[in-house]
Amino acid sequence: MPSIVLIGAQWGDEGKGKATDLLGSRVDYVVKFNGGNNAGHTVVIGDEKYALHLLPSGILTAGVTPVIGNGVVIDLGVLFHEIDGLEARGIDTSRLVVSSNAHVIASYNRTLDKVTERFLGSRRIGTTGRGIGPTYADKMNRIGIRIQDLFDEKILRQKVEGALTNKNHLLVKVYNRRAVSVDEVVEELLVHTERLRPLVADTSLLLGEALARDEVVLLEGGQATLLDVDHGTYPFVTSSSATAGGACTGAGIPPTSVTRVIGIAKAYITRVGEGPFPTELFDDDGEQLRAIGHEYGTTTGRPRRTGWYDVPIARYAGRINGITDLVLTKLDVLSGWEQIPVCVAYDVDGERTAELPLTQTGFHHAKPVYEYLPGWTEDISTARDFADLPANARAYVKFLEERSGVRISAIGVGPEREQTIVVHDLLD
Repeated sequence: MPSIVLIGAQWGDEGKGKATDLLGSRVDYVVKFNGGNNAGHTVVIGDEKYALHLLPSGILTAGVTPVIGNGVVIDLGVLFHEIDGLEARGIDTSRLVVSSNAHVIASYNRTLDKVTERFLGSRRIGTTGRGIGPTYADKMNRIGIRIQDLFDEKILRQKVEGALTNKNHLLVKVYNRRAVSVDEVVEELLVHTERLRPLVADTSLLLGEALARDEVVLLEGGQATLLDVDHGTYPFVTSSSATAGGACTGAGIPPTSVTRVIGIAKAYITRVGEGPFPTELFDDDGEQLRAIGHEYGTTTGRPRRTGWYDVPIARYAGRINGITDLVLTKLDVLSGWEQIPVCVAYDVDGERTAELPLTQTGFHHAKPVYEYLPGWTEDISTARDFADLPANARAYVKFLEERSGVRISAIGVGPEREQTIVVHDLLD
């Protein structure tokens, strides 16, 4: 009963959507197990470019069943807007299945997200303002609304009343906002009920039965390791478990079913939002990486912060997730540099360490220790075999593989599906 976890090994935006699409025709189910519409995947198929936010990337592959798992928080308006957009482009979305236990983002969650972030000022986290964090907080505080609640108006009303008891005091007395009416929220949610009903299932049961039939289940993570609420650069993280361990919880399957963990990492590194970033570039190199790599958020359009590849982060991600295979994306972006720095360790207050600093303070103070590799000028976008790459590009990949401690099984040399060099089969 094989299940495969696919996660980001950096701060997100590594190209997980492309990797999922690459595997799509060889898997039976693709499950989104965490996050909401605060992050997205971009998939390029031929001349068509698809930006997915809530929907699993498997929605684009015929024969694959896409699943939104219980670990996801769902903005129903966004979900159906995304479905309608794909249907208008000729994509069949009828196979989509949604967990009855997934939590729903209500309008008051979005409001609280925005006003709280503004209230924090210089201490802001850098959220997208889409209500993700407040919805997960409601889940942990046991006042959340689940998909199944929309099918019982009495239960839904009771839950909304319970949630708003304290939230309205907060909105009115602290943030000087108007109170939210229970009727308004209930009506906002019930409008989606009939369209939602045929999509909803016990997805844990569905996936358990699929695994018992030896069908392949791909668990697709949103965000990434360094944004994980437990293992990321807290508090500058997302509100869910974005690591391999969170995949089992967010999909409702046993850890014993996981046979492979695929990590995705760029040949350099980026992040969006606030927080420490030891290799961040503020010079022309950083601007060049952003321009060539089109480093702007799929969901928000925000420019991404850019930096050189960070080996300590790659090693950390490999250990935390048990990564068996690394997919290295956007190697083509590095063509043209005379030499390419790679961060192999940190200097933290005069002490060198090859591991992530123990404390938040240490990470903020960490300065990268670089080794410099010779670059290449050749266009590598047409390479389809490892031997097709220039010698210096091959040496760069081998250096990252050796220092990161995880084998590199695939290399992206462009945005399209076929612009991928497969070094080792990701499923066999």
